[in-house]
Amino acid sequence: MSLLSGKHLSSDLASKVPQVTVMFWLVKILATTVGETGGDAVSMTLKLGYAVASLMFLAVFGITLATQLASKRYHPFAYWAVVVATTTVGTTMSDYLDRTVGLGYVKSSIALFCGVLVVLSLWRLVTGQIKFENITTRLEETFYWLTILVSNTLGTALGDFVATSTGLGFERGALLFGTLLAVIAAAHFWLKRIPASVLFWSAYVLTRPLGATLGDTLTKPHAEGGLSLGRITSSLIIAAIMVVAIILMSRRKQPRPVPSAPR
Repeated sequence: MSLLSGKHLSSDLASKVPQVTVMFWLVKILATTVGETGGDAVSMTLKLGYAVASLMFLAVFGITLATQLASKRYHPFAYWAVVVATTTVGTTMSDYLDRTVGLGYVKSSIALFCGVLVVLSLWRLVTGQIKFENITTRLEETFYWLTILVSNTLGTALGDFVATSTGLGFERGALLFGTLLAVIAAAHFWLKRIPASVLFWSAYVLTRPLGATLGDTLTKPHAEGGLSLGRITSSLIIAAIMVVAIILMSRRKQPRPVPSAPR
Protein backbone atom coordinates (compact mmCIF):
# COMPACT_ATOMS: atom_id res chain seq x y z
CA MET A 1 0.00 0.00 0.00
CA SER A 2 1.41 3.34 -0.97
CA LEU A 3 2.11 6.18 1.44
CA LEU A 4 0.22 9.36 0.48
CA SER A 5 -1.32 7.43 -2.37
CA GLY A 6 -4.02 8.78 -4.64
CA LYS A 7 -7.45 7.13 -4.45
CA HIS A 8 -7.44 5.62 -7.92
CA LEU A 9 -5.69 5.68 -11.24
CA SER A 10 -6.97 8.31 -13.59
CA SER A 11 -6.52 6.52 -16.89
CA ASP A 12 -5.68 3.22 -18.49
CA LEU A 13 -2.20 4.40 -19.45
CA ALA A 14 0.96 3.38 -17.62
CA SER A 15 2.07 5.82 -14.94
CA LYS A 16 5.48 7.41 -15.45
CA VAL A 17 6.28 7.81 -11.74
CA PRO A 18 6.73 5.35 -8.85
CA GLN A 19 4.33 4.54 -6.06
CA VAL A 20 4.88 6.71 -3.01
CA THR A 21 6.04 4.39 -0.25
CA VAL A 22 8.43 4.60 2.68
CA MET A 23 11.20 3.38 0.36
CA PHE A 24 10.35 6.19 -2.07
CA TRP A 25 11.04 8.77 0.64
CA LEU A 26 14.26 7.04 1.64
CA VAL A 27 15.56 7.16 -1.93
CA LYS A 28 14.40 10.78 -2.27
CA ILE A 29 16.39 11.81 0.81
CA LEU A 30 19.45 9.98 -0.53
CA ALA A 31 18.97 11.76 -3.88
CA THR A 32 18.80 15.17 -2.23
CA THR A 33 21.85 14.42 -0.09
CA VAL A 34 23.96 13.27 -3.03
CA GLY A 35 22.72 16.32 -4.93
CA GLU A 36 24.18 18.54 -2.23
CA THR A 37 27.53 16.75 -1.94
CA GLY A 38 27.80 16.19 -5.69
CA GLY A 39 26.92 19.75 -6.59
CA ASP A 40 29.43 21.11 -4.09
CA ALA A 41 32.06 18.65 -5.31
CA VAL A 42 31.87 20.01 -8.86
CA SER A 43 31.48 23.70 -8.03
CA MET A 44 33.79 23.89 -5.01
CA THR A 45 36.11 20.87 -4.79
CA LEU A 46 36.84 20.88 -8.52
CA LYS A 47 36.71 24.70 -8.43
CA LEU A 48 34.57 25.09 -11.54
CA GLY A 49 32.40 27.72 -9.92
CA TYR A 50 28.64 27.92 -9.51
CA ALA A 51 27.87 29.27 -12.98
CA VAL A 52 29.85 26.63 -14.91
CA ALA A 53 28.64 23.84 -12.63
CA SER A 54 25.04 24.99 -13.10
CA LEU A 55 25.39 24.91 -16.89
CA MET A 56 26.90 21.43 -16.72
CA PHE A 57 24.14 20.10 -14.50
CA LEU A 58 21.47 21.81 -16.60
CA ALA A 59 22.80 19.86 -19.57
CA VAL A 60 22.65 16.63 -17.55
CA PHE A 61 19.13 17.51 -16.46
CA GLY A 62 18.10 18.09 -20.08
CA ILE A 63 19.50 14.72 -21.18
CA THR A 64 17.96 12.74 -18.32
CA LEU A 65 14.62 14.52 -18.68
CA ALA A 66 14.53 13.83 -22.42
CA THR A 67 15.13 10.14 -21.69
CA GLN A 68 12.37 10.12 -19.08
CA LEU A 69 9.88 11.91 -21.36
CA ALA A 70 10.65 9.56 -24.25
CA SER A 71 9.83 6.46 -22.21
CA LYS A 72 6.33 5.02 -22.33
CA ARG A 73 6.24 3.83 -18.73
CA TYR A 74 8.08 4.11 -15.43
CA HIS A 75 11.75 3.07 -15.50
CA PRO A 76 13.36 3.32 -12.03
CA PHE A 77 16.86 4.44 -12.99
CA ALA A 78 15.64 6.86 -15.68
CA TYR A 79 13.24 8.43 -13.19
CA TRP A 80 15.73 8.75 -10.33
CA ALA A 81 18.44 10.04 -12.66
CA VAL A 82 16.20 13.05 -13.36
CA VAL A 83 15.58 13.54 -9.63
CA VAL A 84 19.32 13.54 -8.89
CA ALA A 85 19.88 15.93 -11.80
CA THR A 86 17.34 18.36 -10.32
CA THR A 87 19.01 18.19 -6.90
CA THR A 88 22.51 18.84 -8.25
CA VAL A 89 21.46 21.68 -10.54
CA GLY A 90 19.28 22.98 -7.72
CA THR A 91 22.32 23.06 -5.44
CA THR A 92 24.56 25.00 -7.80
CA MET A 93 21.82 27.32 -9.09
CA SER A 94 20.76 28.20 -5.56
CA ASP A 95 24.36 28.85 -4.52
CA TYR A 96 24.83 31.00 -7.62
CA LEU A 97 21.76 33.11 -6.76
CA ASP A 98 22.64 33.33 -3.06
CA ARG A 99 26.38 33.99 -3.27
CA THR A 100 27.36 35.12 -6.77
CA VAL A 101 24.32 37.21 -7.61
CA GLY A 102 24.05 38.26 -3.97
CA LEU A 103 20.35 37.65 -3.33
CA GLY A 104 21.07 35.99 -0.02
CA TYR A 105 19.27 33.04 1.52
CA VAL A 106 16.14 34.90 2.62
CA LYS A 107 15.33 36.62 -0.67
CA SER A 108 16.13 33.57 -2.78
CA SER A 109 14.09 31.28 -0.48
CA ILE A 110 11.08 33.60 -0.69
CA ALA A 111 11.39 33.95 -4.47
CA LEU A 112 11.74 30.20 -5.02
CA PHE A 113 8.90 29.40 -2.61
CA CYS A 114 6.68 31.75 -4.61
CA GLY A 115 7.93 29.96 -7.73
CA VAL A 116 6.74 26.60 -6.37
CA LEU A 117 3.32 28.07 -5.54
CA VAL A 118 3.03 29.59 -9.03
CA VAL A 119 3.85 26.29 -10.75
CA LEU A 120 1.38 24.36 -8.58
CA SER A 121 -1.31 26.99 -9.14
CA LEU A 122 -0.80 26.87 -12.91
CA TRP A 123 -0.89 23.06 -12.78
CA ARG A 124 -4.27 23.12 -11.04
CA LEU A 125 -5.60 25.87 -13.32
CA VAL A 126 -4.61 24.06 -16.53
CA THR A 127 -5.41 20.44 -15.61
CA GLY A 128 -7.94 20.85 -12.81
CA GLN A 129 -5.88 18.91 -10.25
CA ILE A 130 -2.40 18.59 -8.77
CA LYS A 131 -1.05 15.06 -8.84
CA PHE A 132 1.92 13.11 -7.54
CA GLU A 133 1.10 9.57 -8.64
CA ASN A 134 -0.40 8.11 -11.80
CA ILE A 135 1.25 10.68 -14.06
CA THR A 136 0.19 9.49 -17.50
CA THR A 137 0.18 12.49 -19.85
CA ARG A 138 2.96 14.70 -21.18
CA LEU A 139 1.31 17.81 -19.72
CA GLU A 140 1.10 16.27 -16.23
CA GLU A 141 4.69 15.14 -16.48
CA THR A 142 5.86 18.61 -17.53
CA PHE A 143 4.27 20.22 -14.48
CA TYR A 144 5.53 17.38 -12.27
CA TRP A 145 9.18 17.84 -13.22
CA LEU A 146 8.99 21.63 -13.23
CA THR A 147 7.66 21.52 -9.66
CA ILE A 148 10.46 19.17 -8.64
CA LEU A 149 13.15 21.35 -10.23
CA VAL A 150 11.96 24.55 -8.52
CA SER A 151 11.32 22.82 -5.18
CA ASN A 152 14.78 21.24 -5.13
CA THR A 153 16.35 24.63 -5.85
CA LEU A 154 14.27 26.15 -3.06
CA GLY A 155 15.36 23.42 -0.66
CA THR A 156 19.04 24.27 -1.02
CA ALA A 157 18.49 27.93 -0.16
CA LEU A 158 16.15 27.05 2.70
CA GLY A 159 18.60 24.53 4.14
CA ASP A 160 21.47 27.01 4.02
CA PHE A 161 19.31 29.71 5.59
CA VAL A 162 18.27 27.54 8.53
CA ALA A 163 21.76 26.09 9.09
CA THR A 164 23.76 29.30 8.77
CA SER A 165 21.62 32.42 9.02
CA THR A 166 19.62 31.25 12.04
CA GLY A 167 22.69 29.77 13.72
CA LEU A 168 21.15 26.31 14.18
CA GLY A 169 23.99 24.58 12.39
CA PHE A 170 23.81 21.64 10.01
CA GLU A 171 23.01 18.86 12.49
CA ARG A 172 20.23 20.75 14.27
CA GLY A 173 18.98 22.00 10.92
CA ALA A 174 18.68 18.39 9.74
CA LEU A 175 16.87 17.53 12.97
CA LEU A 176 14.43 20.40 12.42
CA PHE A 177 13.57 19.33 8.88
CA GLY A 178 13.33 15.70 9.93
CA THR A 179 10.87 16.70 12.66
CA LEU A 180 8.77 18.68 10.18
CA LEU A 181 8.64 15.64 7.90
CA ALA A 182 7.51 13.51 10.85
CA VAL A 183 4.70 16.02 11.49
CA ILE A 184 3.58 15.71 7.85
CA ALA A 185 3.67 11.92 8.13
CA ALA A 186 1.52 12.12 11.27
CA ALA A 187 -0.92 14.41 9.46
CA HIS A 188 -1.16 11.85 6.65
CA PHE A 189 -2.27 9.15 9.06
CA TRP A 190 -4.44 11.18 11.44
CA LEU A 191 -5.69 14.28 9.61
CA LYS A 192 -7.57 12.81 6.68
CA ARG A 193 -9.13 16.12 5.70
CA ILE A 194 -5.85 17.52 4.37
CA PRO A 195 -5.53 16.73 0.62
CA ALA A 196 -2.91 14.08 -0.12
CA SER A 197 -1.33 16.28 -2.80
CA VAL A 198 -0.75 19.08 -0.26
CA LEU A 199 0.97 16.69 2.13
CA PHE A 200 3.05 15.10 -0.62
CA TRP A 201 4.42 18.31 -2.09
CA SER A 202 5.03 19.76 1.37
CA ALA A 203 7.07 16.68 2.24
CA TYR A 204 8.81 16.78 -1.13
CA VAL A 205 9.98 20.34 -0.57
CA LEU A 206 11.22 19.54 2.95
CA THR A 207 13.27 16.51 1.90
CA ARG A 208 15.54 18.84 -0.07
CA PRO A 209 16.72 21.04 2.84
CA LEU A 210 16.97 17.86 4.92
CA GLY A 211 19.32 16.40 2.30
CA ALA A 212 21.20 19.70 2.06
CA THR A 213 21.84 19.86 5.80
CA LEU A 214 22.74 16.17 5.94
CA GLY A 215 25.16 16.58 3.04
CA ASP A 216 26.77 19.62 4.65
CA THR A 217 26.99 17.78 7.97
CA LEU A 218 29.05 15.11 6.23
CA THR A 219 31.34 17.37 4.21
CA LYS A 220 31.77 20.74 5.92
CA PRO A 221 34.97 21.30 7.96
CA HIS A 222 34.96 20.61 11.69
CA ALA A 223 35.24 24.34 12.36
CA GLU A 224 31.88 24.85 10.60
CA GLY A 225 30.16 22.01 12.44
CA GLY A 226 30.66 19.28 9.82
CA LEU A 227 32.42 15.92 9.81
CA SER A 228 34.93 17.05 7.16
CA LEU A 229 34.44 14.00 4.94
CA GLY A 230 35.42 14.35 1.30
CA ARG A 231 32.69 15.58 -1.03
CA ILE A 232 33.59 13.22 -3.86
CA THR A 233 33.96 10.18 -1.60
CA SER A 234 30.72 10.99 0.22
CA SER A 235 28.90 11.42 -3.08
CA LEU A 236 30.08 8.06 -4.40
CA ILE A 237 29.11 6.23 -1.21
CA ILE A 238 25.67 7.84 -1.03
CA ALA A 239 25.10 7.14 -4.74
CA ALA A 240 26.00 3.47 -4.23
CA ILE A 241 23.54 3.17 -1.35
CA MET A 242 20.92 4.88 -3.48
CA VAL A 243 21.44 2.41 -6.34
CA VAL A 244 20.94 -0.52 -3.95
CA ALA A 245 17.79 1.09 -2.56
CA ILE A 246 16.39 1.65 -6.07
CA ILE A 247 17.03 -1.99 -6.96
CA LEU A 248 15.25 -3.15 -3.81
CA MET A 249 12.34 -0.79 -4.45
CA SER A 250 12.03 -1.80 -8.11
CA ARG A 251 11.53 -5.44 -7.11
CA ARG A 252 8.05 -4.45 -6.04
CA LYS A 253 5.88 -4.38 -9.12
CA GLN A 254 4.14 -1.16 -10.00
CA PRO A 255 0.36 -1.55 -9.66
CA ARG A 256 -1.41 -2.08 -12.92
CA PRO A 257 -3.58 0.84 -13.94
CA VAL A 258 -7.32 0.35 -13.60
CA PRO A 259 -9.19 1.08 -16.84
CA SER A 260 -11.44 4.11 -16.73
CA ALA A 261 -15.12 3.34 -16.26
CA PRO A 262 -17.08 3.51 -19.54
CA ARG A 263 -19.12 6.66 -19.99
